This record gives sequence, structure tokens and C-alpha cells, in this order.
Amino acid sequence: MKRLAAILILLFLALPRLIVAQESDTLSALVGVLKESNDPQFHLDILKGISEALKGQRQVKMPAGWEAVAPILSKSTNAEVRQLAQQLSVTFGSKEALAVQRKQLADAKAPAAARLAALESLVAAKDTELPALLPVLLNEAALRPAALRAMAVFDDAKFPPAILALYPKLDAADKKNALATLVSRPTFAKALIVAIESKQIAAKDLSADLVRPLRGLKEPELAKRVEQLFGVARASDADKLKEIALFKMMFQELPRRADNPSQGRVIYTKTCGQCHTLFGEGGKIGPDITGSNRAELDYLIMNILDPNAEIAADYRPWDLVLKDDREITGLMVRQDAQVVVVQTITELATVPRAELRTLRQSQLSMMPEGLLATLSRVEVRDLIAYLRSPQQVPLPK
Repeated sequence: MKRLAAILILLFLALPRLIVAQESDTLSALVGVLKESNDPQFHLDILKGISEALKGQRQVKMPAGWEAVAPILSKSTNAEVRQLAQQLSVTFGSKEALAVQRKQLADAKAPAAARLAALESLVAAKDTELPALLPVLLNEAALRPAALRAMAVFDDAKFPPAILALYPKLDAADKKNALATLVSRPTFAKALIVAIESKQIAAKDLSADLVRPLRGLKEPELAKRVEQLFGVARASDADKLKEIALFKMMFQELPRRADNPSQGRVIYTKTCGQCHTLFGEGGKIGPDITGSNRAELDYLIMNILDPNAEIAADYRPWDLVLKDDREITGLMVRQDAQVVVVQTITELATVPRAELRTLRQSQLSMMPEGLLATLSRVEVRDLIAYLRSPQQVPLPK
């Protein structure tokens, strides 16, 4: 039986998702296999395969036999089996399962992992009752990052004020999630611009990758205000050369100050570390720069100040605009007839293709211009000193 189940799972995962969504024979066969075993691990393997194959799809037709097997799985001795069964019931449109997941999410005494799984399930289903729960979850540290990201999925006018009220109390990681949500929609971005203009949020809190969506706002008045706050979007070639020359002079000044690579490591973590790996630490969105020509000053300055001069094909991002006006930019991970999966700065986003308005590959690098614009001269020198280090340096005491 296990051999048969393994074959069925592989077949199911290999089918184009459009076929899976329209023809449920294979899915029904897997459900039938679930009924024939009492082994929780066996159930878990099959449920994981089904869940992965249906990831990103909403309102999939309930397969034959699911209503009979779901109650059995809900009483499994394996907690992950119970959770996956509930999530799949949500995917299959069960109102009862939605109610159970909402109750799980709202239960402050439930394990954080179970509540996070419920939140993920409700976001995937785009549950219409979830927005009412999200502002409350911002007060819980364990759920706050996921709740902030979930807010981007819903165009709810209550979200920007809730985020902005809490913003001063957030740590650096949560501020990044908060700002990523606030720049994801024109309606949210307007509130963010007002907050920056009123000094409620410091303009320097927005790294260059967060400023880029603001520059794409279509309203001329908003675009003008963004330019006043953050400068022009793209310098001319002549201006770019002047900027490069200016930064090079910074490192030729005499007397030369004692640069601080350790402090530069802190700055690197905030500005570059989410995307790039250096000395085995950091993100995987951009190239691993450990083995690059970092010791050469010209190489570093050119790549930081003019990232669009040369863009490797694998690192050209895709711009997604959804029908509800949400905008997402990220590296393409996978796309098929049903979903598009992109890696953004903050998350792996799975978007149903039916919800897309436009999908196009950007002509700009995932690494935005203006990375150094918010740094002082001392900070720039320390950052460059760290980037040129031949080996890892300790963090400041």
C-alpha cells in the first residue's frame, strides 16, 4: 500500500495544476488510500504531498471521500496530521474548517505553532473574516511578523493606522515587515507617505528596496511627494559617474580615519544581509558575495551605486500587480498554469494566477539604487571596510 501511495503522490505532484484543479480522479484516489491505513506517518506523507501540490490554490473542488476521511484525520494522534487535514478542508471550501481555524487562531492559550499554521491556512483561503482578527494579533510577538505580512493580502483601511500606531515599539525585523506591507498597496502607501512627512516615521527607515514601490505610484501628486522625500528615481549616466567619483574621493581623503569593519558589519546586516550571503551568513535572494572581487574599491562602488549596469539573468526580478491593486516584486521561483511563486525581500509569496492583473520581468536589478543614500559618510566607509575584509570580523561589543 505504501508503494502505491508513493506512486500516486509522485503522479499527483507531476500533473499540471490546471489538470489537477479540473480533474480530481488522482486526488480522490489519494483520499481513498488514506482511508485504508491507520498509520499516522503514512497519513502525514500523503497529506504533505497533497498540500504541496495544491499550494496557492483557492476553493479547490472537494474530492470524493474527503468528507468521510476528514473526521478520522482530525482525531489523529499526530498533531501535524490534524493540522494539515484542517488546512486541506479549508482549501476544499469547508465552512466548518474555516470556523475551526479562526477559533484556533484566536485562542491565546493554543501553541504558537498551531496558531501560525491556522493563520497561514486562513491567509491562503483569503478568509473574509480574517481582517478583523489581524490588528489584535499585532500585540503578540510570536504572531506579529506573520500578521504584518498577512495584512498585505487584504485591502483594509484599518490596517495602516494600526501598523503606524505600533511602529515605534517594533524591532528592526518587524519594522521591515511593517514597511513592506505599507508599500504593497497604493491605499496603504498614501498613509505611509503622510507618516513620513509628519516625521512619525523617519525616511531613512525605508531602505532602497522599499522606496522602489513608492516610485511606481501612478498619481502625479503622490509621485511628486515621493521624489521630494527620496530624490529622483534614476540619475543620468553623467550624474551617476559624478556620484561614483564622489564616493571614490571619500576613500582617498587625508588624513585617513580609522575605519571600523565591525560597525560596518552591523550596517551590512541592515542594508545588504537580507539578500546577500557573506562569510556564510545572510539571505539567498542575491548572489553569495564571499568569493567576489570585494577587495577592489572600484568594483564595490560600481556595483553598489549602479546595480543596473549589469544584471545576471537569474537575478532579474518580476513585478506582479494583482487585481486588487496589491503589488509584489521578487525573484521567480516557480510558475505554472495555476500559481506564480516569487521570493520577495520578506517572504516566499504564492499567488494564484487567476488573481494576477499583470506579470512582467523587470528591467531593473532586484538590488535597488540608492542603498547608500541614507547612510552618513562614516557609515559608508565602515560598510565598505567590512565588505573588503578578507575574513569575518566580530560584532561590536
